[in-house]
Amino acid sequence: MTELLSDSAYVLESLPELWFGLVMLTLGVYLLLDGFDFGLGILFAEADETERETMLAAFGPLWKANEVWLVLFGTVLFAGFPAVYANILSRHYMLVFAILLALGLRGLGVKLREERDDEQWIRFWDACFVAGSTASPLLLGAFVASWVLGESSALAVGPIVVGVTVVALSVVLGAAFLTGKTRGTLRERVIRRGRAATVVYVGLFVLTAALLFVRYPEFQSVIWSLSTAAIVISTLVFALLSTIAAASGRDREAFLAAAGLAVAFVLFVATLLYPAVDPAAGLSITDAVVSPLSLNLTAVFAAVFLPIIGAYFVFLYTLFGGPASPETGYH
Repeated sequence: MTELLSDSAYVLESLPELWFGLVMLTLGVYLLLDGFDFGLGILFAEADETERETMLAAFGPLWKANEVWLVLFGTVLFAGFPAVYANILSRHYMLVFAILLALGLRGLGVKLREERDDEQWIRFWDACFVAGSTASPLLLGAFVASWVLGESSALAVGPIVVGVTVVALSVVLGAAFLTGKTRGTLRERVIRRGRAATVVYVGLFVLTAALLFVRYPEFQSVIWSLSTAAIVISTLVFALLSTIAAASGRDREAFLAAAGLAVAFVLFVATLLYPAVDPAAGLSITDAVVSPLSLNLTAVFAAVFLPIIGAYFVFLYTLFGGPASPETGYH
């Protein structure tokens, strides 16, 4: 207890590094769970009305809960590294608002389409849903890349390429999610789109690594390391497993393999950052972390509540498992 309340020593010597890992964990879980939703929204564009009702029935009970992890990411970053939180948001103020606008457009699209039966009304809000679902991962990817690369603008080449890569990853995740939630011709088309998106994602992931190596010399040693090689190999293996599992009807395995792609992506982000936590400001983990007392007490709250939140999501996805029905609809 004395160590816990100390303002001169962390309860664990490695607690700042563990908290950095927690920041990456919450980012990764958000990318994974809302990535399914983004991908579904992108694939929504070519579905007919019955297929759209099926997709909305699969999406409806889960998407609002998934956004909890975006809030958790911001909360954990602020609790452990408030200076980084302030720096990132102030540097990318307009980009953050654009992300919120895209997320809001997605939410409004799926909600307001149900308010009237007018076809033009429904088509307009469906287009908003697709646009928001496409713009959100694009902007989020650009935001993360700007943070990691220390870019002042998301319009630089690196952030744009990473943004497009996250869009492709979202389609892979959305297709993997829908593979287990749909049947018939919709499922067959989703598998084909997922296969194509997987090829595109792997190509963009390799392109991103090559771009970083060429344009950002400070990352060359990281790119040319065993950890990055392991991440690239893992990405190739997960991509292959996801494609094979979906084609052979092993929906759960396809889902898990696609999730592995998201995990590998976030590990790559963490590898590029560490031991820095705000490259643009020259802040390392030890420079930016809060005082021992604050982090010790916050770690206790995290140790109590994060497992509860995790258990809730396991229950939620178990409760709403299985194929979706168009009769159920969004509600």
